[in-house]
Amino acid sequence: MAPRRGTRIFAPLPYSMPTHAAYRAFCRTAPDLPVFAQPWYLDACAAGGTWGVALAHESGRVVAAWPYFHKRRGPWRYATMPPFVKWLGPYLLPELRTDPRREAAALAALGAQLPPLAAFKQNCYPTLADGQLLRGQGFEHATAYTYRLGPLHDLARVEAGLHRGIRRDIRQARGKVRVVHDLGLDTFWAVNGLSFARQGLAVPYSEAQFRQLDGALAAQGARQLFFAVDAQGRVHSVAYLIWDATTAYYHLAGDDPALRASGAGILLAWECIRYASEVLGLNCFDFEGSMLPGVARVRVRFGAVQTPYFFIWKYHSRLFEWLDKLKN
Repeated sequence: MAPRRGTRIFAPLPYSMPTHAAYRAFCRTAPDLPVFAQPWYLDACAAGGTWGVALAHESGRVVAAWPYFHKRRGPWRYATMPPFVKWLGPYLLPELRTDPRREAAALAALGAQLPPLAAFKQNCYPTLADGQLLRGQGFEHATAYTYRLGPLHDLARVEAGLHRGIRRDIRQARGKVRVVHDLGLDTFWAVNGLSFARQGLAVPYSEAQFRQLDGALAAQGARQLFFAVDAQGRVHSVAYLIWDATTAYYHLAGDDPALRASGAGILLAWECIRYASEVLGLNCFDFEGSMLPGVARVRVRFGAVQTPYFFIWKYHSRLFEWLDKLKN
């Protein structure tokens, strides 16, 4: 629906409510706001930095928001992605996404409020369909991909769409392990770390950060743990499912390298999909993507569809840009 004649989207709020409080109020009514943008989620992930938000309103009503996270490196402050946050802004109400004029105006209003940090680097929600809309604000962008499965309401149809190799792995794994939910965070943390160790990588988040996030998700009733355990009590694989009002996310996972051949990781992915459909009643399952070809192939074999999103960036400090590119 087009705005009424004379309606404009302004950057500042027309009332005195503090920005964070206005954002929290907006989030309570935004119909498809990703879990990663919820204030309580950002509070749980903001260790080492601070999150802020820009708001755009139309005729006194907030219609768009752009949360961001910033931290310090030496003398500079820069915006980046905090741990456990896959995407972070900008978010526009669905009614704006179908109206190019209102969408462009909202994005311009939001961008005008972003602080002049040394750098701004962020993954945008997949709902932002045109990265060119941000070029006028000085942003560069590159396309990345997540993998989404749905609709999930007809689970038999989803199961029929599984690649035969995936169905075989699920069938074989069911003969070797059972799936439980109650082995606790200590067990999950230990097995999750094994996958990084197998690749010679450090876990990119601390146990304290993980436990803080889990506490926030548990308080909101927005997470479930999955464990694949054999008759000897060995944990083959783990998975960590989170969700919002529209989508379930395959957020974290891990396997014991000595037991990977059981196919338990494939089984847990399927059990997460089943849980999203049958227990949560959601219609979209997001694997949270990967640019690794081997991982992407597995997602496609589940029937998931490659879904683009944009990584955006710009620099206000040339020295920071030079050092950042040298580091990376």
